[in-house]
Amino acid sequence: MNVSRAALVAGVAASSVVLLAGPAFAHVSVQPQGEAAKGGYATVNFKVPNERDNASTVKLEVTLPTDTPMASVLPQPVPGWTVKVDKAKLAKPLDVHGKQITEAPSKITWTATSSKIGPGEFQQFPVSLGQLPENADQLVFKALQTYDNKEVVRWIEEPKEGGEEPETPAPVLELSAATGDHHGGGAADQDKAEKDGGQGAEDTKEAGHDDGGKHDTASAESSSEGSSSDTTARVLGIVGIVIGTAGVAFGVLARRRRSV
Repeated sequence: MNVSRAALVAGVAASSVVLLAGPAFAHVSVQPQGEAAKGGYATVNFKVPNERDNASTVKLEVTLPTDTPMASVLPQPVPGWTVKVDKAKLAKPLDVHGKQITEAPSKITWTATSSKIGPGEFQQFPVSLGQLPENADQLVFKALQTYDNKEVVRWIEEPKEGGEEPETPAPVLELSAATGDHHGGGAADQDKAEKDGGQGAEDTKEAGHDDGGKHDTASAESSSEGSSSDTTARVLGIVGIVIGTAGVAFGVLARRRRSV
């Protein structure tokens, strides 16, 4: 009986820990589709879960980093939501493909029109970003989540290295090492295709379609063997005819002798 009560108490305690820890993980986050390489362009998803049981999310505001501004910020349309991109003047102009950029996107705002993020639901907001900074390991996007009961949750606390996760952490995009192609994995895919093509040629050789002349030699030998077999058959055929003719002649002579 004591063992049963102990098990029950342990189960309740574990459930309480899970319930208390749950909301800490259900925060606004950002994840790349594929990779987000330094100096390149990337498509990312801002994932917004609804944390309330009695309210729905109707607005999301994401502040873009100003110390590493990006000239290209293109949101993908989301059904039931409008989107607006605000710009701000730059303290230091950006040089993008030889052109001076004096202002850059500073904030993205999604507002619900015919849709909401209800209790127990989440919504993703895709955005194309670039050019990503080359001298940073991550980007921090501070976000505000507004509910239809006017509550605003501020996801703005920046994580500290080696420290515990903040209660309301800001979305953080981790950047991977720079690649040769600043527009994505196109160059890498092309190189891979060329390598695969070369390997395909080697595979073709191994299959006997290009074996340095061995296939032709085997064919010649096979043809020679076939020709020799045909000659032998012809000789045997001629010998058979001769023997048969001789046998017929011998039979005729034998009959004539008997008749005499």
